[in-house]
Amino acid sequence: MHTDTERCVRAVQSKDARFDGWFYTAVLTTGIYCRPSCPAVPPKPAHMVFHPSAAACQQAGFRACKRCRPDTSPGSPEWNVRADLVARAMRLIADGVVDREGVTGLAARLGYSTRQIERQVRAELGAGPLALARAQRARTARLLVETTDLPMADVAFAAGFSSIRTFNDTVREVFALSPSELRTRAPKHAASGPPGVITLRLPFRAPLHPDNLFGHLAATAVPGVEEWRDGSYRRTLRLPYGHGIVALAPRPDHIACRLALSDPRDLTVAISRCRRLLDLDADPVAVDEQLRADPALTPLVDKAPGRRVPRTVDEAEFAVRAVLGQQVSTAAARTHAARLVTAHGTPVDDPEGGLTHLFPTPEELAALDPGALAMPRTRRTTLTTLVRRLADGDLRLGADSDWPETRAALLALPGFGPWTADVIAMRALGDPDAFLPTDLGVRRAADALGLPSTPSALTTRATAWRPWRAYAVQYLWATDSHPINVLPA
Repeated sequence: MHTDTERCVRAVQSKDARFDGWFYTAVLTTGIYCRPSCPAVPPKPAHMVFHPSAAACQQAGFRACKRCRPDTSPGSPEWNVRADLVARAMRLIADGVVDREGVTGLAARLGYSTRQIERQVRAELGAGPLALARAQRARTARLLVETTDLPMADVAFAAGFSSIRTFNDTVREVFALSPSELRTRAPKHAASGPPGVITLRLPFRAPLHPDNLFGHLAATAVPGVEEWRDGSYRRTLRLPYGHGIVALAPRPDHIACRLALSDPRDLTVAISRCRRLLDLDADPVAVDEQLRADPALTPLVDKAPGRRVPRTVDEAEFAVRAVLGQQVSTAAARTHAARLVTAHGTPVDDPEGGLTHLFPTPEELAALDPGALAMPRTRRTTLTTLVRRLADGDLRLGADSDWPETRAALLALPGFGPWTADVIAMRALGDPDAFLPTDLGVRRAADALGLPSTPSALTTRATAWRPWRAYAVQYLWATDSHPINVLPA
């Protein structure tokens, strides 16, 4: 979008927050860059240049605006819609792969050369993977500086910097303030909270309807791993350097997030996974506009605009839970999952009580005794085959997954039909166009709305909803009184 100068100028002059994260405005006369909704008086169009990423602005020599704080914008929704090389690379960069494995590790995961990755990412984002990771480190550093009492040396290494000098230089260059000045300027309430707990706000594009989002997570919560408490969804997180516990609560203009991490180096990854879990980088205006064009869906969208797709923080975990949920009730699926957690999960300490384990990894589940599973033999075979393929690396589920290829690989497994493959594509892989025409709830809703209720006919009708069929599923599910559609008290 940053190449459409006229459209960008209109967005800046109207201070349209819907475009935050889509592009950044660099002001030639001041040397700063802003989000489109910056409350300052808009500069003259001749003084504006537009960039596709904060990293591109920084590389061009601009510093972040102290008023609108463009580093806190929602992420670009473009990476949620696409499954090409650049989109997969961006999801991996957000997950901290470049900081942990370098550009060579990023390229290896994607199956391309480092030169190809560099060229394609730079062509679309105006900056290479290293610059994008550097901008992300700067955002993490600012968050730690402003919301914790960690010593600056600990902040530097937790944010992923290799030295304190690099940390200081980067913060000064990006924010035009030293780390100490950032901490002095931070609101006094920002660092409040229990020791070791990081409190922050997760931004999103309005509108956001939280009922089905948090209702789904709470209704399907696995005891010991997830819970709903005091208006927050809480769960344990398995992270690259350790583990964490997160509490997420909906607010009118943000998601309140509390993170307790065993290693602060996991902060960037934890935030990225929580954002993916709640689908916070979606563009609800574009989604609802497309779905509202169908008269059958118009009343559903108008009643509760801004529905998101509840996703996951661990793709392999969700795949296992999808198999456990085949042809059984939500309560039965939770019971099966809780047994696996108790028998094979890693215990953790929760100061607030209630959460006891991390969900077991495929490697831990690969050693389970199939006879101990209280389920039909065919489903045992499906589960054990899945975890074995995941543990061996023959099947990979992650932010870098190619959606069509992974779906085909899932369908090749015994016991995997279209419903299981598509629900994993929708909620684990993040495919916004995944569709469930055989789902009982979808078919009931379609029949009540006068839509075709047979899978083939409904799929044909749903062509008009592309590429947002996963969101259409959320609106169809919402016609039912199932607990997944109700925000818990």
